[in-house]
Amino acid sequence: MELLIIIVVLAVIFDFINGFHDAANSIATVVSTKVLTPVQAVIWAAAFNFIAFFIAKFIIGGFGIADTVSKTVYPEFISNKIIIAGLIAAIIWNLLTWRLGIPSSSSHTLIGGFAGSAVAACGFQSIHYEVIIIIASFIILAPLIGMIGGNIITIITLHLAQKCKPHKADKWFKRLQLLSSAMLSIGHGLNDSQKVMGIIGAALIANGKLTNMSNIPDWVPICCFAAIAGGTLSGGWRIMKTMGNKITKITPVEGFCAQTSGAFTLFLTEVLKVPVSTTHVITGSIIGVGAVKRLSAVRWGVTLDLIWAWLLTIPVSGLIACCIYYLLDFLIG
Repeated sequence: MELLIIIVVLAVIFDFINGFHDAANSIATVVSTKVLTPVQAVIWAAAFNFIAFFIAKFIIGGFGIADTVSKTVYPEFISNKIIIAGLIAAIIWNLLTWRLGIPSSSSHTLIGGFAGSAVAACGFQSIHYEVIIIIASFIILAPLIGMIGGNIITIITLHLAQKCKPHKADKWFKRLQLLSSAMLSIGHGLNDSQKVMGIIGAALIANGKLTNMSNIPDWVPICCFAAIAGGTLSGGWRIMKTMGNKITKITPVEGFCAQTSGAFTLFLTEVLKVPVSTTHVITGSIIGVGAVKRLSAVRWGVTLDLIWAWLLTIPVSGLIACCIYYLLDFLIG
């Protein structure tokens, strides 16, 4: 029972870190275009992070992404020690990338840590390859969908607004950015909160407290959505600099298009029940928007650095989790 409590505490801590690690995804463009101050933006985003709980519970009617994450490792191989090692590894990688200002994926950190500790404990037969391949494929697909969506939405928006005076257009799109950032924050809450729900659910199933994810008690999603919202309130200023201006300069119309594309992509993956990285999605959307002006408007050197961080996240998190599992096994047996 004590280990289960430790798992829940670690999971909520990871979720909180995930919130401030990914806060920039929801607020970078709305702050860089001066629609909201940083303080106003984090309050706005955090509120919609938590509102996402009610949308999942009462409108969507379930937590499909949580169910997918819980199946990363086959139930018969899951133990408390495996989950603890995976969570500690995910927390370490998230804090390290936050300290360095690298917008890496909290989603793939968690998946890599969970799978890596299971491999250390039980070998490769313990992991559900089909689930991991689908999740890993969206390292490429999620930003690609965001990029294509950002490109198309920008072209359509510019065409519709071409007769508007620039000053008037900026005024309208600054208002519309409030709507698009709210939608993106809802998508962020829907996607990221459920990943930790899946880990807690897997632990409850392994400890005989739960039969399947469809019966998960309400306190689990409430804790997870609240932790994401609380983390978002704490900010994420280092990463926001990268997301806001280092990839490409953002105007109000471009901010609106990038956030709308990001929100659409997150809602799509919610329907598909695939956990994706909000960081990957909004980065792809910003690139797609910037490329409409000209390809050289995108700072490809920064973008390539981000891609390397994304690709390394799962294997590095897995290796860290392996080491932590062996250490825990040595210390507590």
